[in-house]
This record gives sequence, structure tokens and C-alpha cells, in this order.
Amino acid sequence: MTITSELRDHGIRVVTMSHPPVNALTVQGWFDVAGALDEASADPGTRVVVLRAEGRGFNAGVDIKEMQRTAGFEALIGANKGCFAAFKAVYECAVPVIAAVHGFCLGGGVGLVGNADCVVASDDAYFGVPEVKQGALGAATHLARLVPQHLMRTLYYTARTIKAADLVQFGSVLEVVPRADLDDAALRLAGEIAAQDTRVIRAAKEALNGIDPVDVNKSYRWEQGFTMELNLAGVSDELRDRFVDK
Repeated sequence: MTITSELRDHGIRVVTMSHPPVNALTVQGWFDVAGALDEASADPGTRVVVLRAEGRGFNAGVDIKEMQRTAGFEALIGANKGCFAAFKAVYECAVPVIAAVHGFCLGGGVGLVGNADCVVASDDAYFGVPEVKQGALGAATHLARLVPQHLMRTLYYTARTIKAADLVQFGSVLEVVPRADLDDAALRLAGEIAAQDTRVIRAAKEALNGIDPVDVNKSYRWEQGFTMELNLAGVSDELRDRFVDK
């Protein structure tokens, strides 16, 4: 698994996730994403971050196979803490984070994108939170930042997905472009942000977070509590085993 971070011209930092076959991140992978974003935040030379991925899709959430082959609750607790750290690092990054999404963006991927500042997507991109199928809860906090409340609830209860093109009408996805043009579209937007005075943009990021109507860290932590209850009741293990055995 590789999480890379490259500072390019004009203060544009590109963070790339690459964990074949589907970018379902291990516990360490989530912490590595958090580390890359924290590094970007602390670097005065970074003016904007583009968060992207290689492979078949942007992100397939947590690595359920790692969870099921690990005895006890160590991997579950690690995934909870890792996802919390990664989502928090995106949200609290001192500079704007642009998510460049292709293919599938599921579960924890929605957590990353929902906490980003701007989203551009390829025409094959789609989003969903299939947690209920694995006996877990989480990322409703972040899905609610992408779609209106009633649609969020429908998507959440049914584990349906929604195309990136359908999110443009809500303003949560800025634009949808052909897959081959995705990186260029993200870098163009990053260039516009990087051209501004970084002192003002950093102040703006802090100000905008301060006026958010929902505390994304507390609300996500609330969701995670119910996931722990479902695990203690044995529900989650049963459903994850069913997923792995497919």
C-alpha cells in the first residue's frame, strides 16, 4: 500500500492513495492518509491539496478482510480510530482540500470526500455508503454534506449509490469530466486557489470551519458508537463474514 505526497509548483500538494485492487484501506492506510494531510497542513509552502487515487476507484472504504482475519476487536478499533483521524485531517487541514474522484467512492471514501472543501469527479464516479450491509454505521455525517437530508437517509437505509453527475445539481460536486481529464480539472481548480494569498486562504479555511452548522468530528464519533454496539452484539461479525464469503 502506498500513500504518496508530492509538493508541486505554486504550492499545490498532491496526495495519492494506491492500494490495489480497490483502495480499501487497512488500519495503517487510514493513519497514513491522516499523516499526509497533517504534513500538508503544517507545511507553509503548501497552498492547496489535491486528494486523488490510482486504480479502479477512488476508495472502497475499510479493508473488511483485514478486520475479519484479525482476532478480537483490534482491527475494528483501529479502523474506527484510523478513519476518524483521516476524516479529521482532511477537514482540519489548514489549506483547502480538493477531492478528485474517479470510479467508486464508498464508505470511508465518502468520509474523505464529504470533509473535503471542493470535489471534482470523472464521469464514471459514483458515491455510496454500504455500511448497513456490513453491520456498521458511519459516514452519514459526510454523506449529508453531499446530498439533502431525505435523499441521504434513503441512500443510507438502502445502501444505494448515486452518480457524480447527479450531485452537480446540489453543488457538492463542482464538475464532472471525462476520466482522462480528471487530474487536469483538479489541478486547474487548485491553481486558482493557489494563486490567492495563502494567508487569506488559510484564514478563510479556519473561518468556514468555524461557521459550519454541524460539528463533523462529534457527529461522526456519535455514529461510531452505534457501530461498536452492533459489534458487541455480534451483528457486525455475522454480516462481515457473509461479505467476505461472497
